[in-house]
Amino acid sequence: MSSPQSSLPRLRSQRARLMAVLMPILAGLWPAPRRTGERGLSQSTENAILLVGAVAVATIVITAVTRYVQSNLPG
Repeated sequence: MSSPQSSLPRLRSQRARLMAVLMPILAGLWPAPRRTGERGLSQSTENAILLVGAVAVATIVITAVTRYVQSNLPG
């Protein structure tokens, strides 16, 4: 009869072979967790902020040009 000490390496070897076969199979069964970019804003939010900024700059420029032209008209 073999001692528990001598069967331990054989059990570890069998377990390692079993894991080597099962792990790739199990990895294919469950989808990988979806990674989301947690840093920064979403693309639509970023676009909305840029649009608001562009409209604000355009409004300021148009207002400044209109006032300049009206103040320099003869009349």
